[in-house]
Amino acid sequence: MTKKILVTGGTGYIGSHTVVELQQAGYSVVVVDDLSNSSLDVLDNIEQISGTRPAFEQFNLADAAQTDDFFSRNQDIAAIIHFAASKAVGESVKIPLHYYRNNLVSLMNILDGQLKYNISNLVFSSSCTVYGQPDKLPVTESTPRKDAESPYGNTKRVNEDILQDSIKAYPQLKGIALRYFNPIGAHPSALIGELPLGVPQNLVPFITQAAAGLREQISVFGDDYDTPDGSAIRDYINVVDLAKAHVVAIERLLQNKNKAGYEVFNLGTGNGYSVLEIVHGFEKATGVKLNYKIVGRRAGDIVKIWADTSYANKELGWKAEKGLEETLLSAWNWEKRVRGIN
Repeated sequence: MTKKILVTGGTGYIGSHTVVELQQAGYSVVVVDDLSNSSLDVLDNIEQISGTRPAFEQFNLADAAQTDDFFSRNQDIAAIIHFAASKAVGESVKIPLHYYRNNLVSLMNILDGQLKYNISNLVFSSSCTVYGQPDKLPVTESTPRKDAESPYGNTKRVNEDILQDSIKAYPQLKGIALRYFNPIGAHPSALIGELPLGVPQNLVPFITQAAAGLREQISVFGDDYDTPDGSAIRDYINVVDLAKAHVVAIERLLQNKNKAGYEVFNLGTGNGYSVLEIVHGFEKATGVKLNYKIVGRRAGDIVKIWADTSYANKELGWKAEKGLEETLLSAWNWEKRVRGIN
């Protein structure tokens, strides 16, 4: 029988790409999303790519009654991938209570549902933000976590603790936290990609919107960091590569290949690129000249971080494959399709 996977936040950016990969791998998918940062037509595009439309329910998982009702009607779920969360670093500094309430309560409600309805397996969407500004680079899974630089980052850290403590207390639960670095790009079909509502909080959608004429100028937050060109450095991973890692993690849990009840993996490329390198890389990949200016540093940002991916490569048998230029070009092709640009 086809195994059924719940994908929370499945109409969002990473979630939608993961739904495609799961369906193409033969899984049945049900999506729960409150559409606070996505739209329903994503389901049409998932169906166009994969040939299958996932089941869908719209509600916020921070609502305990609705979450329990959902699980009571879907007791055949084999595993859960939990993406659903508020995720903008800058916004979280301004409205921390919203972030704590939304991001922590939703996970606790899901864990309650797992315990009540005997669903063992959870893959949690974590983040390299749990490492703060590391003392040593690249970052391994044993790099100490630090106090987060933002409430958003702190919710990822606390959620990891909630998950780990729950697995210790309830041995029937198994979980994998995937700490991703910076997902960018879009599906090669250009049918799904990153489409934030309102002003983008992430670099690449801001770049593509500026290239499409929606934004007058790109702000580069800081040129006085301790990096070769003064701008902040991140590890940028193609979203399709990232989505494929979630399928591998699900299979690891379903096939009981996990080596502990709770496991953690870094998902990145192992390479760090500065903000200015991304700007110039986009120009090179697309031939589009960008208008950017240097502005002051942004609250909650760290200086530099990139992953040591060797553990994930070895244990999961997974590796990021797509290069930076190909990835940036895919983001531009997606933006052009959305805006009707030839």
